[in-house]
Amino acid sequence: MNTHASVVVIGGGVMGTSIAYHLAAAGVRDVLLLERDELGAGSTSKAAGGVRAQFSDELNIQLGARSLEAFGRFGEEIGHDIGLHRVGYLFLLSTPQEVAHFETSVRRQNALGVPSRLIDPAEAQRLSPLIRTDGLLAAAYSPDDGHCTPEAVVHGYAAAARQCGARILRHTAVTGIERQGDAITAVRTTLGPISTDTVICAAGAWSRAVGAMAGVDLPVEPLRRQIAVTEPVPALPPDLPMTIDFTSSLYFHREGPGLLVGMSDPDERPGFATDTHDRWIPRLAAALEHRAPTLLDLRRTGGWAGLYEVTPDHNALIGEASSVSRFLYATGFSGHGFLQGPAVGEVVRDLYLGRVPFVDVTPLSADRFADDAPRPEVNRV
Repeated sequence: MNTHASVVVIGGGVMGTSIAYHLAAAGVRDVLLLERDELGAGSTSKAAGGVRAQFSDELNIQLGARSLEAFGRFGEEIGHDIGLHRVGYLFLLSTPQEVAHFETSVRRQNALGVPSRLIDPAEAQRLSPLIRTDGLLAAAYSPDDGHCTPEAVVHGYAAAARQCGARILRHTAVTGIERQGDAITAVRTTLGPISTDTVICAAGAWSRAVGAMAGVDLPVEPLRRQIAVTEPVPALPPDLPMTIDFTSSLYFHREGPGLLVGMSDPDERPGFATDTHDRWIPRLAAALEHRAPTLLDLRRTGGWAGLYEVTPDHNALIGEASSVSRFLYATGFSGHGFLQGPAVGEVVRDLYLGRVPFVDVTPLSADRFADDAPRPEVNRV
């Protein structure tokens, strides 16, 4: 094993592989990605696969829109089919407060080139005929959004990174980060030490522990989220949008001949558990009965649990530590990491190279919590 790297990327999900690819494609030599399991085995493989630019935060809108462009040309640029379906995202709104909030968000999105719009309940039902419109006041829709296959994105980026000269070590856990004063000198792994002066943390829900190894506080907590997959649905529209009932957080999109269904569980507590359980099913059933009652009759044929990487304001941590040289991070995406992976790979590449990124991510620095300057994202699922 080569025991030196110019930069070590920790984490083999969409964020780590995107960063490794963008660095190597820019000509950075000796890029090394470390993954303790298989590529994509963490949160990425458990993601619902949604891709969108419908956010409330201007930075997230820009990161989402930039990533949508990258997903659109992924096959041509990276050479992998990611199963992209540009069927749109449909947010169902049931209270005046939700409508007012999305009116503001849509104006902000439109100003940044996102073709989102508010529509009436009748049009929402035409787009997503499985829903019931009782109590629905409006919906927000953007045709550019959609969903794709997370594992395909990871393996596409990994293959392209290797072609550009990056090295990827699977089944290699990081056990420590060595420093001399405030400078990083090496990363300790289960295969031995690797000398380096730069570490990039893209470890998702496990990022807090990685940050602690370098003396950097990354306020990220793991939180289990569950997904169910249903049996085939007769006459399922091929262009069914990703549909989200904003009040309950219920969401669904087409998954093969059936549906992928999920929602948040307010009773879930932070932790690394990824086993599945049925405690969330009564709440899911109630949400379905209210908003999509025909789905109650569907049999579950599968499902899984994965981890969100949650920050106190439900927004990402992107930047470079001020207390250590050089420790960069891209984590804490609170459910929207997969969809922002391409754009964040560009941003971290530019931060590493000393370039000005296409968007200023300074407000997403981990220091914002110490400075009492949180940046909440409201349009989360």
